[in-house]
Amino acid sequence: MKLAEIKSPDDIKNLSSKETAVLAKEIRETIISVVEKNGGHLASNLGVVELTLALHKTFSSPKDAIIWDVSHQCYAHKLLTGRYSAFDTLRTGGGLSGFTNVNESEHDYFINGHASTSISSALGLLAARELKGEDGKVIAVIGDGALTGGMAYEALSHAGQLCKNLIVILNDNQMSIDRNTGSVSRYLSRLTMTSRYQTFRSRVDKIINKIPYFNRHIEKFIFRFKRSLKGFLLTNNLFVDLGFEYVGPLDGHNISSMVREFNKVSKLHQPVVVHVVTKKGKGYEPAENKPENYHGVSPKSDSKNNLPSFTEVFGNALVDLAKKDERITAITAAMTSGTGLSAFSKEFPDRFFDVGICEEHAVTFAAGLSKGGLVPFVCIYSTFLQRSIDQIIHDISLQKLHCVFCIDRSGPVPNDGATHQGIFDISLLRPIPYVQILSPATKKDLEYCLEYASKENEAVAIRWPKNHVAPEMEEFNVPCEKGKGIFIKAAEKSDVLLVTTGGMFEDVKKASDLSKEHNRPCDIFVLRFIKPLDETAFVDLCRSYKKIIFVEDGVKTGGISEYLSSVLLKNELSNAEILAFDEKYYSHGSREDVLTEANLNLSSIINCINKD
Repeated sequence: MKLAEIKSPDDIKNLSSKETAVLAKEIRETIISVVEKNGGHLASNLGVVELTLALHKTFSSPKDAIIWDVSHQCYAHKLLTGRYSAFDTLRTGGGLSGFTNVNESEHDYFINGHASTSISSALGLLAARELKGEDGKVIAVIGDGALTGGMAYEALSHAGQLCKNLIVILNDNQMSIDRNTGSVSRYLSRLTMTSRYQTFRSRVDKIINKIPYFNRHIEKFIFRFKRSLKGFLLTNNLFVDLGFEYVGPLDGHNISSMVREFNKVSKLHQPVVVHVVTKKGKGYEPAENKPENYHGVSPKSDSKNNLPSFTEVFGNALVDLAKKDERITAITAAMTSGTGLSAFSKEFPDRFFDVGICEEHAVTFAAGLSKGGLVPFVCIYSTFLQRSIDQIIHDISLQKLHCVFCIDRSGPVPNDGATHQGIFDISLLRPIPYVQILSPATKKDLEYCLEYASKENEAVAIRWPKNHVAPEMEEFNVPCEKGKGIFIKAAEKSDVLLVTTGGMFEDVKKASDLSKEHNRPCDIFVLRFIKPLDETAFVDLCRSYKKIIFVEDGVKTGGISEYLSSVLLKNELSNAEILAFDEKYYSHGSREDVLTEANLNLSSIINCINKD
């Protein structure tokens, strides 16, 4: 059967082993072809092709709920659940999401783009079904580093306590985004090496299954016997200690073996962890050899822009700062390359910490480093920083500790969609005492902001977009002065002032240049400091203009634009308009697609300038 002919998972259930292997090859070819064009998560999806086929051959989705964690490895699942014809639209505006999405298919139970959530949501779904008397299995597929997150262990503990027949598939590929670190990874590796119990268990099962009558009556005895045997052969098995049946390790690329074990597991009446070992990037040699380079693949671009990205500038600048200041340390939550810390990790391995997908721990760990006299730089994407707001308040701000938050992917985030838009960080951080917020626009600007932050005596958050830096201008070639922004004069006489965050500066500058060509020059004020800001100087500046236009790459509610607009009103200046993100979730697509949906693109800015 051809992949294009598959309309639902039922279509693959009776395929032979040979037909299934051919289908797996076609799935891989399709994923590689589309991801090379559109961008996306490649290595993780190639690693779970056989696992996905085995799940759908065994279970009956959507009656049986398969919940993916983080869900960026759901491409094969999409192809097997009737979305082949739309798969070439993956991650493009109006097309398929790169994650599971309840708006796309009944086979997707949650919109899930953050790690370590699947066991909690699956357990809740299972409890709801049981309370309502509904049938159907619930399967949580967790891996690709998601088991390093503390939330997963909270859910495992609760699941063991409830003793419900939750099925947890542990996809063990020794990877998260970069290579897994820490004791959890070593623990799983040790379990992978333990095959004595599984061999013995399989033989016992075969013998018992051949007894036509007694097997039903001695089921409880056999279960207790196997649990006792595990205690002898698998010492300190965390999953068994938490109350789970443990099955594995299984070869995650042997479909027949997995189907056989999944069928057994489906008949159990207690929680079970099925440990499956897969190879990230399977079937595509470059991704197999260097899976960390093929975790997230950027879409092909015709852009001839040679400007470096903010991430690249940050990574190089931090290394230079650390050479001058031995107190500087760097922390990442499984995003070494994504946050630009690869060079730092090699240059200063003793001062670099990858804590796994544990943003909350990363922040409180930084509090400890700061209390110990070091200067921690915590490097996290904006969307993931949301998970650590309590720690920023309780463990950093309340203690008045010096910590630098380097917030990558702020503002519009192309292709990843609603779960990854970085539009909330300003509104979340602004009310927190003793936390400064900086918003650089150019390479030099970012370097000055980092230098300033390293020398402060309280927390500083520096935010930048997933984009290249804006072209350099001499106005940015000045060291940071607390509370001061960057003023750019467009002409001798202008009656419009554009007030912008650094991530929107290039768009605003283009709008200003175009307006100048049409005899409506606009001056620009860049909010290098979102907080604190010299409000008196800002109000005095605004008095000279007929119109003030705020352009902010954050949500309007609670943002800096809304606040400064209220400041102007208090000073009897009612000539301000705000262009910012509304209170809604923005879909996937290019950066331009997201800005257009938010009415923040170039034409929207120009229209606002020209509006009377």
